[in-house]
Amino acid sequence: MSTTSARREQPKLRTLTGRAGGRALGGLLGLPPATTGYTVSHVRVPMRDGIHLAADHYAPTTSRPTGTVLVRGPYGRGFPFSLVFARLYAARGYHVVLQSVRGTFGSGGTFEPMINEAADGADTVTWLRQQPWFTGRFGTVGVSYLGFTQWALLQDPPPELAAAVITAGPHDLSSSVWGTGSFAISDFLGWSDLISNQEDPVRVRVGIRQLTSQRRVARVAAALPLGESARNLLGAGAPWFESWVAHHDQNHPFWDRLRIGHALDRVQVPVLLLGGWQDIFLRQTLQQYQRLRSRGVDVGLTVGPWTHTQLLSKGLAISARESLAWLDTHVGGGRAAHRPNPVHVFVTGQGWRHLPDWPPATTQRELYLQPGGSLGELAPAPGACPATFRYDPADPTPTTGGPLLAPSGGYRNDSRLARRSDVRTFTGATLTHDLYVHGAPIVELVHSSDNPHVDLFVRVSEVDARGRSRNVSDGYQRLGDAPETVRVELDAIAHRFSAGSRIRVLVAGSWFPRYARSLGTPEPTLTGRAFRPATHTVHLGQSRLLLPVGGAA
Repeated sequence: MSTTSARREQPKLRTLTGRAGGRALGGLLGLPPATTGYTVSHVRVPMRDGIHLAADHYAPTTSRPTGTVLVRGPYGRGFPFSLVFARLYAARGYHVVLQSVRGTFGSGGTFEPMINEAADGADTVTWLRQQPWFTGRFGTVGVSYLGFTQWALLQDPPPELAAAVITAGPHDLSSSVWGTGSFAISDFLGWSDLISNQEDPVRVRVGIRQLTSQRRVARVAAALPLGESARNLLGAGAPWFESWVAHHDQNHPFWDRLRIGHALDRVQVPVLLLGGWQDIFLRQTLQQYQRLRSRGVDVGLTVGPWTHTQLLSKGLAISARESLAWLDTHVGGGRAAHRPNPVHVFVTGQGWRHLPDWPPATTQRELYLQPGGSLGELAPAPGACPATFRYDPADPTPTTGGPLLAPSGGYRNDSRLARRSDVRTFTGATLTHDLYVHGAPIVELVHSSDNPHVDLFVRVSEVDARGRSRNVSDGYQRLGDAPETVRVELDAIAHRFSAGSRIRVLVAGSWFPRYARSLGTPEPTLTGRAFRPATHTVHLGQSRLLLPVGGAA
């Protein structure tokens, strides 16, 4: 049994984050008009081990509800989640259950990231079936961790589940944390700090921590040893952090409970995937699409020019409209027209395009790194003088834009980066025609170093007619005892290099603090204290950029 305390909206909630806010936001986002009012009740949902999870039930005041929506996450049930994932749907006829996962915001138990979401999600569906208002079919929505909870449920999909809308939801934490071979410290130390302090009753203090998070995390990441410095920041919070850093092998059994890739092989219901070209989970979003598409699952993909945090700001209008349409089609009995094309992508430098699949058909274009820092279509002559740079762990190459869980991420002017002595740049000739690239660029480097413990950061940027450089796609790789030829796959893009611009490749030895810098020693990331610089050599002749070209509108 669950305990329920039914209550009407309190006057203090009738603000721009309440009903009025829902009506106003719906209009701003271009959603169909609201069709009903709704009430909000607090409920306690029982789990198999006896604890209860806190949730809010948004009940439309109509005798003909559209369907049911389940939302599960760790960030509380207030703004913005109450507005974006509850009120907008309740006002359009959906029963919505917005639930705080175990150990967060009034839910019993202890929060352990990802560990309990499959069992707790299944128990929540068992409770859902027993409710007299349940419509018999439900869909799921949510962003980031709220997307992971959906994948957890899709490991063993309940028969009542009719559709899922997953926005930047990872299915494999190990890939996100250690996918490059270097720990993604800025993102996941920052996230751990957020989770550890988000329920501070002094809300002003929470806001200040969020505003200063990036600066504090960068300062902590620069101090050695990292484990000690991070624990000083986290205090008693985030007890999982050290174990994440210590288990650098993605194949270690430690990660088995933190990845649910087999859900991609079991889901049968229609799934809409939304993401951003500058989102930290982009690669997983595209993997999800390709796996589901190959199995014949009804899957849609929308990718815009957004970072992770912009998915709930700049990207909200498009994602809200497409999410509602997806649920109306598959949960609401076909109330909306079916999506005309599976793929909807924003081509940076051009605009939105509808495609039958991703990626579209392309051809490979080769651009070779040249002596003197140029980039050309012909390989340089044998014996060309190599390009070298010195990487100093005491002054690592700074993160400049790109995929980040921080406001400084996304598309940025990186002209200053190109002028650093620890960065080598290779810039092509001025383009006479627009060049469309759809897919993941590849950089192949014939590389050597006087220190085997090194990393490589590679970026493709676009230099405009005024000489300003702007990032397009990034790649990172820890080398260790890597072979001489290093192949770095950059983040996928849909981009138009416009006529009059130039393509630039940047190569560096770190990208700090997004990734924990290589100290130049074999010491573990948690406990390393010593520095050892390295001189990188990029041998010219076969070092090249491979671009998937084609698919122009």
